[in-house]
Amino acid sequence: MSRTPIHTPIHTPFRTAYDEALARWPGPVEALDVPTPYGVTRVNGCGPAGAPPVVLLPGGGATSTVWGACVAAGLGRSRRVYAVDLVGEPGLSVPASGRPLRRAGDLTAWFDALLDGLCALDGLGDRPVTLAGHSYGAWIAAHAAAHVAARRPDRLDRLVLLDPTQVFAGLRPGYVLRALPMLVRPTPARIRSFLAWEAGGAAFDPAWARVQEEAAAFPTVRPVTGPRPDLAGLGELPVEVLFAGRARCHDSRKVAEAARRALPGARVDVMDGVPHHALPLTAAGEIAGRLAPVA
Repeated sequence: MSRTPIHTPIHTPFRTAYDEALARWPGPVEALDVPTPYGVTRVNGCGPAGAPPVVLLPGGGATSTVWGACVAAGLGRSRRVYAVDLVGEPGLSVPASGRPLRRAGDLTAWFDALLDGLCALDGLGDRPVTLAGHSYGAWIAAHAAAHVAARRPDRLDRLVLLDPTQVFAGLRPGYVLRALPMLVRPTPARIRSFLAWEAGGAAFDPAWARVQEEAAAFPTVRPVTGPRPDLAGLGELPVEVLFAGRARCHDSRKVAEAARRALPGARVDVMDGVPHHALPLTAAGEIAGRLAPVA
């Protein structure tokens, strides 16, 4: 395991945008490269050593840098933050040759190895982790949490899902059709146009937008898809769900009702006026407050 950046052929404009976004985080950020069977996972760590840990999974096509606003909103003072670049997605994680992630079971095995690696590398030890994910990252987080709850329930203390997709309902067909050109043949212009449409004219952080646009240089990889997570498998794990009121990927209020039916004991809220993709930025204060250690 390494605490220094690994050598990998990163597209220079992307790396510049990534580093500039990361430089805006308050306080020191430590690059942690965690080996797993599916590749080396880049985790950007910050916050006080020994503080309650939180693992943050970004949405599809995003990187760990999206969590900078939450760190700046106070999360980096109260938590030991582990912000993850998903393997196979844009970022500084490096997929293993010949061992791709293909199914949800691969993702849960990857997450197990990630936690084991953080225990060895950063002194995570036996402290239970709060796991949070946004969008596609929330789908991964829900699968991982159900898997961990069945095997090692002591490893997690809470699950926080931020505008989750494919967890309680599917995507709107119109959203998928609008995203398709960007997904099939991404270019900075297509990414910029799609994000502007989804945000409905709302302003978002230009540094984050630049990272998103430069991610077009990464090879297109088919994301892992599969069934919805087994929410019954979460057992007694506390769950919070926050939906973006202006999301175009689904009808947030209808999906929130589905979440309340599926998880009667969960806290489920809709935040008005917030778009889907920029949720970790535009709702950073709310998210940081929710992820603060439970008293």
